[in-house]
Amino acid sequence: MPLDGPPILKENLMKNSLLLGLALAVALVAPALAADRTIAMTGHGEVRAAPDMVSVTAGVTTSAATAAAALATNTARMKSVFASLEKLGVAEKNIQTVNFSVSPQYATGNNEPPRLTGYQVNNEVSVRLDDVTKLGGALDALVSAGANQMNGISFDIREPAPLLEKARTGAVADAQLRAQTYAKAAGVTLGAIQSISEGGGEVRPLRMAAPMVFAAKAVPVAAGEQSVTADVSIVWEIR
Repeated sequence: MPLDGPPILKENLMKNSLLLGLALAVALVAPALAADRTIAMTGHGEVRAAPDMVSVTAGVTTSAATAAAALATNTARMKSVFASLEKLGVAEKNIQTVNFSVSPQYATGNNEPPRLTGYQVNNEVSVRLDDVTKLGGALDALVSAGANQMNGISFDIREPAPLLEKARTGAVADAQLRAQTYAKAAGVTLGAIQSISEGGGEVRPLRMAAPMVFAAKAVPVAAGEQSVTADVSIVWEIR
């Protein structure tokens, strides 16, 4: 717009242009400010349940003057271990070799160079039991069969999906309650949900219960509980 003319006309035109620019700026910024009126909250859900399956890592370690002798002794004991697992009714698919090693053994001392004294053979398997009540008897059977290494027991839940669904529902409810509490304290109300994102769910050991003896000779073990958890982040519009 040309600004030629009397000084008063020029001044009015400049004021009008400035006001128009401010109006346009407000019109553009207002929706952004409104959209930025949000509250973000996280929620946690947890469901506990008794495990219905268990895995144990067991094996045989043997030593001898020669690698062949150590291996022969180890093989004989491992065959006994496999036979005991078969007798317990453990399916072949539930037994997996997880470690096998042959290591030379050395003696040192008196400022002398290391001296070869023999060989050690280690053979370990992971055994999955679909019934946790069989764990005590399985441990006793493994040791009786010649296993001299027990390197871990892990309880688990065969079908965690239904429990995870409940944990997710609990996480959303937890986030909703937190958001309502903060909104009320701030004098605002929750509007529509803008976004929901999950922080990840997991199944983890929670606590160990009192020992349960499954058989007269069985090793006493505690199955405890598993904890299935879920975390969620939700953003609401506030008004």
